[in-house]
Formats: sequence, structure tokens, C-alpha cells
Amino acid sequence: MVVCGDDGLAHRLAAELRGVYREQVTLVVPPAGRRVRQPVVGRARAASAALLDMVNAAVNRTGNGDPGGADRELDATEPTEDVLADAGVERATALALVYDDDETNIRAALTARRLNPRLRLVLRLYNRRLGQHIEELLDQSATLATGDGAGTGAGAGAGSTTVLSDADTAAPALAATALVGTSKVVETDGLLLRAVERNPPRPGEVADPGLCTLALLSATSNDPAGADGSEDSGEQGPQLLPDAAAVEAATGRGTVALEQVSYSGPPLAAGRAGVPAFGELFSRRLRWSLAGLAACVVALAVALMLVTGDHPLHATYVTLLDLFSINEPAHNKDTGRQILQLLSGFVGLLLLPVLLAAVLEALGTFRSASALRKPPRGLGGHVVLLGLGKIGTRVLTRLREMDIPVVCVEADPEARGMATARRLRVPVVLGDVTQEGVLEAAKIHRAHSLLALTSVDTTNLEAVLYARSVRSRLRVVLRLYDDDFATAVYRTLRAAHPGALTRSRSVTHLAAPSFAGAMMGRQILGAIPVERRVLLFAAVEVAGHPQLEGKTVGEAFRAGAWRALALEVSDGGRAEGGAPERARESRLVWELPDTYVLRGSDRVVLAATRRGLAELLGRRARRGADV
Repeated sequence: MVVCGDDGLAHRLAAELRGVYREQVTLVVPPAGRRVRQPVVGRARAASAALLDMVNAAVNRTGNGDPGGADRELDATEPTEDVLADAGVERATALALVYDDDETNIRAALTARRLNPRLRLVLRLYNRRLGQHIEELLDQSATLATGDGAGTGAGAGAGSTTVLSDADTAAPALAATALVGTSKVVETDGLLLRAVERNPPRPGEVADPGLCTLALLSATSNDPAGADGSEDSGEQGPQLLPDAAAVEAATGRGTVALEQVSYSGPPLAAGRAGVPAFGELFSRRLRWSLAGLAACVVALAVALMLVTGDHPLHATYVTLLDLFSINEPAHNKDTGRQILQLLSGFVGLLLLPVLLAAVLEALGTFRSASALRKPPRGLGGHVVLLGLGKIGTRVLTRLREMDIPVVCVEADPEARGMATARRLRVPVVLGDVTQEGVLEAAKIHRAHSLLALTSVDTTNLEAVLYARSVRSRLRVVLRLYDDDFATAVYRTLRAAHPGALTRSRSVTHLAAPSFAGAMMGRQILGAIPVERRVLLFAAVEVAGHPQLEGKTVGEAFRAGAWRALALEVSDGGRAEGGAPERARESRLVWELPDTYVLRGSDRVVLAATRRGLAELLGRRARRGADV
């Protein structure tokens, strides 16, 4: 495996491949002077990686292995053709390009595909539309170069290309953590799956398992003062994918249940279209003025009809001519007609300033529609989002799709997400969040939760501490870089604010499992955090996996490792073995019976731990047993 990158995701991905999947990894990173701080990824995984390094070193010393296959690290500013060749791309199984710049990843991917058409490519691209085109182009190139259809099916096998975004992978979990009752969310084939944390059932109550029970929470996770820090903190951690016996035996522990939900809230018509509604186009005073003038015109038309006996339409027409002073003077008409003409002219004089005010207000409203909005008075129960970078922009979009009120805080007026905030008409407070008065302007004292998603840990921590001083029970979601720092923050906040709820999420921690799974040849649909651990959702072909093929759903279930959740069927098809048929557009059959036999032609959606997915993959199973 070859991993090329210039930030923390590259280091965490390399640690994931070494410690979980036991793969030999060549890491290509910038020189020491331009290198970012390597993230702390947990003592257990670091120990596993160190053990693997010791084994590789021993193999190399004895001469029984391939010296060129041992783990190594290369220093290179850019992934040029010479650098990729030196990293062994021509002999590698998979290459991950996780630079922060999309152009760098695309250029290196085109070069790598030419060097090795059968190479499995995993690209990190922020531009989703461009990523789809690049994925199709590289797959077509691999198919033409090999001539055996190797490039068909992204993420399926050799020669395939998978385009992922760390922002898209982490955004659902970050956005959902800020909501009550919606802690974790993952999307699969257009369906929204929600992992809900549920408190232990009271005596006599029966817990609703939903689609299935994903995890048993740690003993302290449901306590606001509990530990939700590092997965290696030494306390009783969560139990992922428990069996029925473990769920029944667990007492006093909360659960994480999977639910299938769909959002059906009201659309954001005014914000999405960018055109203000009529109520916002004119002020209330101006609307009353226009209504009064219209009533005067109607009254004058009725009076003229009664005086002259004209038809209502003709009387209205003559009144409008008098109103705009384009009718002939009523010299030879009776007194009533002359008086009505004078009154119409007077109303016309009043109409001119009202029309001018309407034009000015309309222009001002349209001009402000493209400008940043300020938090309205009386706003409450909203989410305060700090940072409009790549991650913050994706989280903002997710929150508005769920119709959650948001107020953003950003120091850079040219940030990436400012255009998105204008388009969605989201209030934005420009200023440094560490400065006094900025969070107050975002109505933090009446907010429901705080999402601190800037790229600087100390800034996020300072904002959270200040927000807690304003409102001690505020729900906060804190983006932190490494696990050890997160553990220290949790212990401190737990002691200082025992009644508050705090959650920490690392973008690289959430994204690395998806990238690693894609490098191993599996289509990762998403990741759901359970405290400081992660559950993966993957779409897997049953063929070639003896743990799945020919076994029933009940027999294929491995507690703590993987569990089959859904079966993909063709439109209008029906799964054999009594599986119920669902809506055609989803193409996924949920609630599979334990008696259904998995066939080689089936494709299932699995929930798996990282180590469980590595074991199911089986590529290093024999080597791991020998070690």
C-alpha cells in the first residue's frame, strides 16, 4: 500500500493500514521542515504498528522476506512520476492520494494509472462533481489498458478508482451530533440511517431495537459527567455489534439502535431560490400605504360610476386616466365629475412618492438578499457553527437540509463557505471567535448547541470554554486533532461542568477508516462514531467470502466484528428465503430474516468494526496467524 499526503489524514490512514489491516505501507510525505504534526491515533493501534515494524525488521535481518516490501517513509514535496516510481507504485496493490489540493491528487492519479493500470486508486477530492468524472475517466483508462474490464465498479477490485471526501464522510456525524436524538447519521443508496443513543430501559419496559442494536454504550456514556474520550482510556468502553445474549445480559447500559428515517420537513423556498418573498420585499408600512391608495382608486371609480352611470370598467379606466393626469380636463362636465377629477389628481400626487419608495425598498431588498444576514432578534434554539472551511461548509449544508436554524461565525470574509451561507441565507457573524462579543452576537446564550469546527484545536477549546461560562449546560461538539488531547479535555470539562454534554469528533479519525476500506477493495458507505470508536457501513459482494457465502444471515453474523443489515435487489425483485420486499427506489431489503441463505451473486450492506472488516477481507489473515 502506498499513501501520499501532506496532512494528518495521511499519517492516520497509514496507521490504520498498518495497525488494523496489517499491511505493508509506504508513506510519502513532505520533508520534515514542511510536515504537519503527526496525529496521536491511540496507544493500542500505535503498539500494533510498532509490533508490525519489529516483525518486518526481523524478517529483513534474516533475509527471508522482500527488503523492498517493508514499511518505509519517503520525503517528497510533490508526488511526481519519479517519486511514485520510487515508492513502488508499479508493484503496489493500492495507492491513496490524500493531499489537501485536488489538482495535486488528480495529476498524481493520472500518472499512477499510466504506471500501473491495475493499481487500485483512492483519491481525496472536495469537488464531488469533478470526482465523478475523474472516477469514470480513470476506470475507463484501466479497462482499455488491461483489456479485461478491471476498471469496472469503483471500489470493486484491481484497477478500480474510488473518489472520497473527508468532509463528506465526517459531515453527517458532525451535524447530527448537535441534534437531540440524532447522534449519528449515515446515508446509503439515498436512504438516511440514524443511529440513536437510547437510555437503559426502566424495569418493566421493553427496549425498541429498531432495525438492529449496533452497540452497547460504556457504563458512563449516558451520564453527562461520564467519559466519552479516547477509546484507550482504560475505562469500560462500548461493545460494538453485540449478539442477542449480550444485549439481554447488559443492565444499566445504554444502546445505539439503527433506524431508517427520511426527512420530510418544509422546503427552504425563499433561501434556496435567492428571491425574497413578497412579505420581505416591501415593509409593512409601505404595504399599508399601497393598500390605502388602492382603496381610494376603487372608491373614486365607484363614485364616478354612480355620478355618470358609466360601465364599471369604463369608470375605472377614466379614474386611472385622471389619477395619472393624462385625461382631458372636465370643463364642460357637471360639478360632480369635476370634483371627482380633482380628487383623482390629488390621489395621483400621493401615489408618486409611494411608488418611488416601493422601488427603493425593492432594490434594497434584492441587494441585501445576496449579502450576509445578521442573526434576527429573538432567535433561540439554534446551532452556532464556528468555521466555514471545507468541513464547516459541508456541515452547514447538512444542517439546512434538515431545516435546523444555524448561525455561523467566521473570521475570514473570503472563506470557502461564505458563498454557501449567502445562498442559503444563513446569518453569519464576521469576527474572531476568541474576541469578546463575537459569540454574544451569535446569540450563544440562547443557542441549543455549539459546533466548534475550526482547524485549530486551541481556538475550538477556547470558544467552548467561553461558551460554557456563558451557558454552562450548552451542548457542544468539539473538533480536536488527537485522542490524547481529547481525553485531557474531557476529564477537565467533566470536572468543571458535570451537568453538561460534550462530544469530541476528529475529521481524520472519522475519514481514515473509509479511505482504508476503499484501499482494501471495499465500498465504504459511511462511518458512525460510537463514543471514540467507529462503526463502518460497507457494501460487499458475497462471492469470494467463505464467512458469508452459503451461510444464513444468522450464521454469518459475527458478534463484535460484522453483521449483515440489508440485501441489494434489482428493481421489482424479491429476495428469496422470505425477505420482505421494500420500495423500488431504495433497492435495499432491510430486516433480513436469519434463515435467508446468502448466495454468491448477492450484495449486502454490512455494519462492521475496523478489525472485523480487516478479518472479513482476509488478505492478511494467514500472515497475521503466522506472526
